Amino acid sequence: MRRSFYDIIDWFIPAAMLESDSDRLMARTFVLLHLAGPLMGHSVTFFLARTVAGATWQFWVTECMVAGFLAIPLLLRISGRMLVPAMTSVQMLVGLSLFGSFYFGGISSPLLPWFLIAMVLGFFYLSESIKWVLVGIAFQLAAFILTRLLYGQFPSLLAPDDLRLASTFSIIAALAYMTMLSLFYETVMRISLSLEQETIDQRGELALVRQAMEAAELASRRKSIFLAKMSHELRTPLNVVIGYAEMLRETFEERDDASRKMQDLQRIQTAGRHLLALVNNVLDLSSIEANRLELATEPVEIASMINEVVATAMPLIRKRDNRMIVNIPEDLGTVELDPLKVRQCLLNLLSNAAKFTTKGTIMLTVLRHSSRRGDHITLEVTDNGIGMSPEGLQRIFDDFSQAENDTVSKFGGTGLGLALTKRFCQMMAGTIAVRSERGVGTSFTIEIPISEAKRRSGDNAPSITNPAAQKAA
Repeated sequence: MRRSFYDIIDWFIPAAMLESDSDRLMARTFVLLHLAGPLMGHSVTFFLARTVAGATWQFWVTECMVAGFLAIPLLLRISGRMLVPAMTSVQMLVGLSLFGSFYFGGISSPLLPWFLIAMVLGFFYLSESIKWVLVGIAFQLAAFILTRLLYGQFPSLLAPDDLRLASTFSIIAALAYMTMLSLFYETVMRISLSLEQETIDQRGELALVRQAMEAAELASRRKSIFLAKMSHELRTPLNVVIGYAEMLRETFEERDDASRKMQDLQRIQTAGRHLLALVNNVLDLSSIEANRLELATEPVEIASMINEVVATAMPLIRKRDNRMIVNIPEDLGTVELDPLKVRQCLLNLLSNAAKFTTKGTIMLTVLRHSSRRGDHITLEVTDNGIGMSPEGLQRIFDDFSQAENDTVSKFGGTGLGLALTKRFCQMMAGTIAVRSERGVGTSFTIEIPISEAKRRSGDNAPSITNPAAQKAA
């Protein structure tokens, strides 16, 4: 029953006003008052109709004006705003009270109390346009006073005793109307206080969140500084261990009975180099987060640099019986870039390809091209290894993250290589993209902006293959 009642009222309310709790409450109250108000007003005209005034044209004008308030909710639905129907309602109510007071009892008219209700309605619903409300009321009051002066006196259509019962019911109806307005105002104030309290609570929560974020950022910076310092401290003894392992290997190489010792030394050296690589990754990551890592650009012969990287990665590629193909043009020349970071990016991609590919093919393609954004060098590493799932592609560039959940147990790794590669590319104003399909293979593409290096005319960049050559291992 209650739902049906609200459905009827909401039919008159524009959809935009139903979205907000306060606007919906205001509109519902407005519609309800204008559906109930004419019923209250007809209690007055009912008793007027039982007097001699019921046969006059003044009575029928009053009756039509009271019934006209039933059209105000329709005007709200048509206009879609509160301004027009509320302004019309206030001015109609002022006109009704003044017209009824003029012809039915003057200052003792049963319709005069509704003039005060019209003023209250104006302040309730049109507070932002109250100036125009007062202008309309002032105009009608001026017309009322002018008519009274011209007429000389109020018409005596009814005796005061005939208005007593109508005045009683008019006062009761006006009290009921004002009660509904007061309940509406109390509800609005309660909602306003609730919203204000929620705003205060949210501001407090935002302040706490801001403090937590600042504390987290401070902790992250301190962590990065700590890791950077510790990584430096760890690299020195690791380099010593690796160095002494190499010296001992050279010492025992000439002895015939040192094969077991040579294997142990090889394990020490391999483990040391692996640990040093992990420390270097942590050092680079912490240096980036602490804003302590900078670019160091210099003239670089692209073909020579690619040749060095391929030679470094070849043992890893051969370890799983993979074949290496390098496609590189002859005229790449010498450019300005940070060779250390480019080498590390390329080594990370090649080592990943070698790790996740068995008896397959790894292809490195190097291109140089120009566009409206300037000159760029493109490095593409493609393999036909295990590939990655769509879910894995979304997290491969996250710190300490692997593409698949079982990757660490099967292949090892810390999940830092691709994260560092992406950050190095961003530092060089470049990009890295990946395409992969599970069971088919993976392709990483790095694009780095470059500028032509100023070198002597006699320096020419060597090429490791011709444009169609393939280097296999």
